[in-house]
Amino acid sequence: MDATTPTRTRFETGTPDLAEGSSARSLAHLAEQAAWCTPDSCGAAATVSAADGSAAGPAAVTHPDLSALVSVQWESGEGPIPAALDTGRATGTDDLLHESRWPEYRAKALEAGVRSSATLPYRRDGIALTLTVYGFRPGLKVEKGCTATDVLGELAATGLARERRYREVLVEVDQLDTALRTRPVVDQACGILMYVLGCDADTAFDTLRRLSQRTNRKLSDLAGALVRTRGHGLEAELRCLGEKGRRPHRAAARGKRADAAGTDAPDAGRTP
Repeated sequence: MDATTPTRTRFETGTPDLAEGSSARSLAHLAEQAAWCTPDSCGAAATVSAADGSAAGPAAVTHPDLSALVSVQWESGEGPIPAALDTGRATGTDDLLHESRWPEYRAKALEAGVRSSATLPYRRDGIALTLTVYGFRPGLKVEKGCTATDVLGELAATGLARERRYREVLVEVDQLDTALRTRPVVDQACGILMYVLGCDADTAFDTLRRLSQRTNRKLSDLAGALVRTRGHGLEAELRCLGEKGRRPHRAAARGKRADAAGTDAPDAGRTP
């Protein structure tokens, strides 16, 4: 990595859920700002992953050579990024030339001309963010506290978590809207089943649900098809499913009647 090369942010795609739209732009902007505001820094990398460590997420780097430094840590499970996520503390090395903890990371870093690095971890609502700055010379240090780099990380972590929650709410709203729009169709389909099978509403819905599973079709799609055809062509299959659905209810009813009869029967061994 050449110190004279202009800084340009590169975004490496990772987990789609964390790498969409403005999240990617925010991560790239964060890396740029961290490199700019950290004294003696020659570049920076920002990563986002699931807080439980189940999947490596996207990364933004300010120079293409830094991509290998991030990748080798996810692949080997060793390096300042995994260590910082495990401990929750700032992790780095003053001089990689004398570093022995992470041999694969050390080799890649020295190959890129990096002699020191520092990684800051942040966790928010299921998201783990790391911010790493690199130096061409030994002695680069960044600690958690009131530093510009740490403030950037704190604000970015909060913003990414808020954006993720917003996207989740949008998905829930869309699902609710779909459910509300399909509910009348499902009710109509249940009405048709009640007429064809001569059953109650619960049995009709259970039959519709089992037919959906059996045909591997969405409940709303199947309901729409039933409404359009008025159930024509499916009478035999519907009656078969409806009969199967009524059997457990009949068995339960017989069991209740048997229990009631046993309770009301006189005790044969009792003396009048």
